[in-house]
Amino acid sequence: MTWQDNMQQWLDYKDLDPDMKEQLNEFKKDDKVAEEAFYAPMEFGTAGMRGLIGPGINRMNIYTVRQATEGLASFMDTLDDKVKTQGVAISYDSRYYSQDFAYESAKVLGAHNIKSFVFDSLRPTPELSFAVRSLHTYAGIMITASHNPKQYNGFKIYGPDGGQMPPTESDNITNFARKASDLFAIKVKAVQKLRAEKLLTLIGEDVDIDYMKNLETVIVNPKLIEEYGNKMKFVYSPLHGTGKMIAPRIFQQLGFKNFNMVTEQAILDPEFATTPFPNPEFAQTFDLAIERGKKIGANILIATDPDADRLGAAVRQPDGSYKLMTGNQIASVLLNYLLHAKKNLNALPSNGAVVKSIVSSELATAIADKYDIKMFDVLTGFKYIAEKIEQFEETGSNEFLFGFEESYGYLVKPFVRDKDAMQSTLLLAEAAAYYESKGKTIYDALEDLYKEFGYYREKTISKTFAGISGKDKMAQIMKTLREEGIDEINGVKVVESIDYLNDTDTTATGTKETGLPKANVLKYVLADDTWVAARPSGTEPKMKFYIGIKGDTEDGATKKLEEFGKEIEGWE
Repeated sequence: MTWQDNMQQWLDYKDLDPDMKEQLNEFKKDDKVAEEAFYAPMEFGTAGMRGLIGPGINRMNIYTVRQATEGLASFMDTLDDKVKTQGVAISYDSRYYSQDFAYESAKVLGAHNIKSFVFDSLRPTPELSFAVRSLHTYAGIMITASHNPKQYNGFKIYGPDGGQMPPTESDNITNFARKASDLFAIKVKAVQKLRAEKLLTLIGEDVDIDYMKNLETVIVNPKLIEEYGNKMKFVYSPLHGTGKMIAPRIFQQLGFKNFNMVTEQAILDPEFATTPFPNPEFAQTFDLAIERGKKIGANILIATDPDADRLGAAVRQPDGSYKLMTGNQIASVLLNYLLHAKKNLNALPSNGAVVKSIVSSELATAIADKYDIKMFDVLTGFKYIAEKIEQFEETGSNEFLFGFEESYGYLVKPFVRDKDAMQSTLLLAEAAAYYESKGKTIYDALEDLYKEFGYYREKTISKTFAGISGKDKMAQIMKTLREEGIDEINGVKVVESIDYLNDTDTTATGTKETGLPKANVLKYVLADDTWVAARPSGTEPKMKFYIGIKGDTEDGATKKLEEFGKEIEGWE
């Protein structure tokens, strides 16, 4: 069917939501907008389904959410009968329609006689992961678009281990969803009927208490908190999202009494009125936190994205200003503190393991090596870190200590199987207290790492390619890179070329397999240990280029990164 046919089906549907009907009438004035909304169904990427809110088969709305849930329910129908009794946990963030989408999901599951456990109000993504594990549900659904602007929402599916649904199961769910091509024919059961038939259970404080008990175990050295917790001043922003539900409670509970919220950003506002991009990696999101931090002399500023799985931070400098840290820098400081603290307490396991994505900083590898801790590299997507944890537990080969991605996502304890900003907030606060006891800041600790291991610098260049033509453009870039190959970058020879889609790792001595699942990613390692990677995003219309370098001096590293950045900017 053409996009026009798809759109006409929606226009002809007499029970269509009135708001959508009005938007569709606006679409008639702009063929380009209409085509992008109806040319193809939404796709599942590394973290589920995410897109603009609005009418259309390529938009987030109650009908595409029903279709995605129908895919999950139909897949569960093929499994053991016990699976239905295990049910599905459901949570949601503060975005437009998030609660509606959560209940639409429960209504579709209920039509298949599958139980759902729905949070009574918004909760963080990591708590949803925790709920799947603690309630022993078969799956979890999180309604969120993470750090995207207000126009977006999303749908993430979690598996029985609490990690994002693995590729095989995800593909099966997608196939079942595609079979439900008539979005308006998908059966739902009313919420009141679900409650009467015990197919929908509300959850909330009961899970909160269990989650926070587990969060307490993130603290490595409680005595440190007892001595320095009251001396530290923190400013925290939930960026209008779910972190508000947990962070203030757990901080107070553990003894960090000087915990100040950015009140303007503690409002659960789907407009994200104080920041157009509720993403803690952007400096602008810290403007209000910096203002409050200067007033009270805060040691550290912390922000979490609306679903509270990512964390950004800024540290006070001697002149009273605040310096933002990158995701790689935060991860490196957290990892170094964690391993150092465990070693001092004789709690560092001989088979300890750290897991990071292939596009994250090699500084972390150098830190792990110092403590004789094995580093495992996995594909981008936290589900691959979760899979590694599951493998460790099944085989007993290693004990998981820490996992992270450069995109501001970290995990300390595996009672959650996704990045957890609540966990990392606590570890960052403890690390800050430790360095305060040494007369240092978190940023001083980072500088110490650079002096010890070298000046590692990383950069991500993100290019947006929206719409149908954008998808084709990204495909063409990857095709050109593969076909033409790259011998040198910025005048430095490429000594290793890795193609994760074709499962090849090529050096001067030959070609071997990557040992990882297939993914549309290219990575190049250069003679000076610089590395560059190219990857189309699985959930956003973006092409991402990653650069990692190492320099002997801070100025040298900064200059080197700038030079490589200029070269990569021209890759189109």
